[in-house]
Amino acid sequence: MRITVCIKQVPGTSQVEIDPETGVLKRDGVESKMNPFDLYALETALRLKQRYGGRITVVSMGPPQAQAVIREAFMMGADRGFLLSDRKFGGADVLVTSYTLSQGVRAAGDFDLIICGKQTTDGDTAQVGAELAEFLGIPHIAGVCRIEGADSSSLTVVQDLPLHRLTAKIAMPCLITVEKDIYEPRLPSYKLMCATSDREIGVLTLADLADRDASHYGLNGSPTQVKRIFPPEKSDRQEKWDGPADALAERLFKYLDEHKFLQKLG
Repeated sequence: MRITVCIKQVPGTSQVEIDPETGVLKRDGVESKMNPFDLYALETALRLKQRYGGRITVVSMGPPQAQAVIREAFMMGADRGFLLSDRKFGGADVLVTSYTLSQGVRAAGDFDLIICGKQTTDGDTAQVGAELAEFLGIPHIAGVCRIEGADSSSLTVVQDLPLHRLTAKIAMPCLITVEKDIYEPRLPSYKLMCATSDREIGVLTLADLADRDASHYGLNGSPTQVKRIFPPEKSDRQEKWDGPADALAERLFKYLDEHKFLQKLG
């Protein structure tokens, strides 16, 4: 099975600066890590490779330092890695990011299955997986919490929907996005780190893609722009409630209901 996993380098801290003109995160010099949700996608690929054999390719998009997450993927068991890196790709919105990734996935070679994490911790849109599949013209399923099995032409999965779990069969080539509880990600291997330290990472620029029209990429090609972006607010506010258990339970219920933490069924 030829599996491609999309991974991303994200800020490792919430203390990031925002470019006041473009409205995008300033990533240079910021402590970074692999997007946590992508670890579950990579682990899913590794489990499928163990069961069915094949090859795992990781594809990322970002500045040159994003090669670090590809190296980390090698240390976990990925076989090949490609980084889409070109200043012309900078400032892309979700739609153009998905389009750029689709061009990179095609340039990386044939695939049977693409696996993406549920979302990224810096954007939290949870849209790239579905949009990537649409640009590639392949079927896709979101919210996958379990892999039931696979054969030469299809994959059977379980989706975690808001009120139900649904078993679905999808024809390959296809794309799935996985939930964070699908598998426990493994730790990087020191042995694999040594074995892959000189493994080549393919760097793809605009000149390497099938579509070389610069107006289709980056900030200039993006049909939407962020009006305002800011780091999440921090709060250390605490409340302490005293009283009998019945009264506290009633108070807690009312609090959760008033703040829309509860969902009414039926």
